[in-house]
Amino acid sequence: MPQKQMLVRPYRTDDEESLVSLWQVCELTVPWNNPHKDIARKLQVQPELFLVGILDSRLIATVMGGYDGHRGWINYLAVHPDFQGKGYGQEIMNSVETGLREMGCPKINLQIRTGNDKIESFYQKLGFTNDQVVSMGKRMEADHS
Repeated sequence: MPQKQMLVRPYRTDDEESLVSLWQVCELTVPWNNPHKDIARKLQVQPELFLVGILDSRLIATVMGGYDGHRGWINYLAVHPDFQGKGYGQEIMNSVETGLREMGCPKINLQIRTGNDKIESFYQKLGFTNDQVVSMGKRMEADHS
């Protein structure tokens, strides 16, 4: 359980700079995904599943959820390094899972970059397991930042 209660709420446009900064500190940004474009895209589809965590007026956590009618997806889960290990990641995940359940979502999928053992362990503690699948992608639009 977190030491202090974090406010979890939907993302607002005035969160953008703090959010991108958080993603950068957490090393979630990569050159081939422009974070500002990712935010704009998410705001067009199920923005109610795009959540931020606020502690003492500071944006410290985020998660993007989505549901396609078959599976739920988790993207951009981040907790500022100064607040990791205190329960805030689990708290924001619980919030997005609640939203997905309310939509009728039967299963959540997520992807972890190869070698990110720390986050893999975190998700395992939340009940996620390795589905033993190969994840593939196809770039439909150049997105260099």
